[in-house]
Amino acid sequence: MENVFLVGLMGAGKTTIGRLLARKLGKRFIDSDHEIEARTGASIPWIFEIEGEESFRRREAEVIRDLTAQQGIVLATGGGAILNSQNRQYLQSRGRVIYLRANVHSILLRTAHDKNRPLLQTADPRKKLEELTAQREPLYREIADLVIDTGRPNVQSMVQTILAQLAALEQSRARPARTRPPTANRTAMTEPSPLYLNVDLGERSYPIAIGRGILADGAQLLQHVGGSRAAIVTNTTVAPLYLERVAAPLREAGRAVVEVVLPDGEEHKNWSSLMQIFDALLANKCDRKTTLVALGGGVVGDLTGFAAASYMRGVPFVQIPTTLLSQVDSSVGGKTGLNHPLGKNMIGAFYQPRAVLADTDTLATLPARELSAGLAEVIKHGAIIDAAFFEWIEQNIARLMARDPAALAHAIARSCEIKADVVRQDEREGGLRAILNFGHTFGHAIEAGMGYGAWLHGEAVGCGMVMAADLSQRAGLIDAASVARVKALVAAAGLPTAAPDLGTARWLELMEVDKKNEGGAIKFILLKPLGSPSIQSVPQELLLATLDACVDRALTP
Repeated sequence: MENVFLVGLMGAGKTTIGRLLARKLGKRFIDSDHEIEARTGASIPWIFEIEGEESFRRREAEVIRDLTAQQGIVLATGGGAILNSQNRQYLQSRGRVIYLRANVHSILLRTAHDKNRPLLQTADPRKKLEELTAQREPLYREIADLVIDTGRPNVQSMVQTILAQLAALEQSRARPARTRPPTANRTAMTEPSPLYLNVDLGERSYPIAIGRGILADGAQLLQHVGGSRAAIVTNTTVAPLYLERVAAPLREAGRAVVEVVLPDGEEHKNWSSLMQIFDALLANKCDRKTTLVALGGGVVGDLTGFAAASYMRGVPFVQIPTTLLSQVDSSVGGKTGLNHPLGKNMIGAFYQPRAVLADTDTLATLPARELSAGLAEVIKHGAIIDAAFFEWIEQNIARLMARDPAALAHAIARSCEIKADVVRQDEREGGLRAILNFGHTFGHAIEAGMGYGAWLHGEAVGCGMVMAADLSQRAGLIDAASVARVKALVAAAGLPTAAPDLGTARWLELMEVDKKNEGGAIKFILLKPLGSPSIQSVPQELLLATLDACVDRALTP
């Protein structure tokens, strides 16, 4: 295997991960900053202070030139090494480049007391990191063969993900490092390398790959299909678009492929569809080493996951989500199940996939209504966890609606980061994970009350978030301006903001059938303030006031 070069911002984990990766690969580990210090006999902060950044960059370029010419190394580069175009050319032509990506919050936590970061010795290190990210992110992505998120560093698991992806690159050789076009002819935002996140659940940890062209790279799926047989579960809408593209590399690799095509729609997330999957598995004598592949949106993913959890008491499965909603939410976290006429998602299991492979190219064929439905879950993640992300969505909603690839990639990645972190802390919804149901108590009632399929899940959640925000204000948790922001953003995403008239008694009946409820009391996820959740019950008079304010009497089942 070629040299491996690690790039990324300061504090992204290049040295820690690089040392372990080098041991696993049987290579020498070198840190370019340490090499500069060894050659000059001076520390990096001293060089910056006495000679200035320009002089440091010249020394850095010499070191990069010399080190990349060596063989059998894992090289951790300084965060700004990629600013030099010659450095970028050396890195991408002499080995495999891995971009270790971390968000500003994670970097600040790791570097808070580190005085050896001269660029962060400012009055506002957060602002400086945001500026560095905006400047350098396109350059990191431009030369990267792999993008690995290090926000929550389980180093052992992360290194295993890197090793697996490097092996897949060597197998496919889809982008050989020595024959890639020069940097000047490549555009980072038109063909970025996939981003790899990690859902950290110990022995059940798994990667999430996000990016363009993932379905075209058969090695991405093959590394997660260990047995001799795979069963692809999809639906009548997705099958003509992507089924053969997924099945072909499996067959070429000698895997027997069973195809299960379900009817499309939320109304088919039921026992009959589950039995159709079981019928196909049994008819084809699928054993415990058969891997199920969920190719489709949230309905396909939930049903396939439940089938995998139940068939022979558990077989492996892989999620290949093809809708925005499933890419940002339902494919991650291991919630599986089906609907019952008396309640949504009341029958199911927690069962984690082996991997989630989210190809953003599939969003090009997504109907506008489905795109909007997915944006509801993106908005949800900002509203409950990350006020800065919520503000970013407000500023970029037009780009998201226009399917701008860079904006969608960021929205998907940040949503998956947020959900993966929540799932890491509370896999089986013992407490914290319930916050991911912001807007869902009202939304599930809308879906069941209107009849499954009448409203898309994301449409119901979007309206449910407006109702939950209204209830949050009535409970004294947020102000009217925050409610207005939520409502305006939901509307800008093309989602309904007025709820249907189910009748007060029916509304209460449906909301009482909810997994969060305890002792008969309806539990709501509210905002306290925007960007922070609160799980609580409310006096019924406040709930009735929200229903009265948010229901459109003209909308009936």
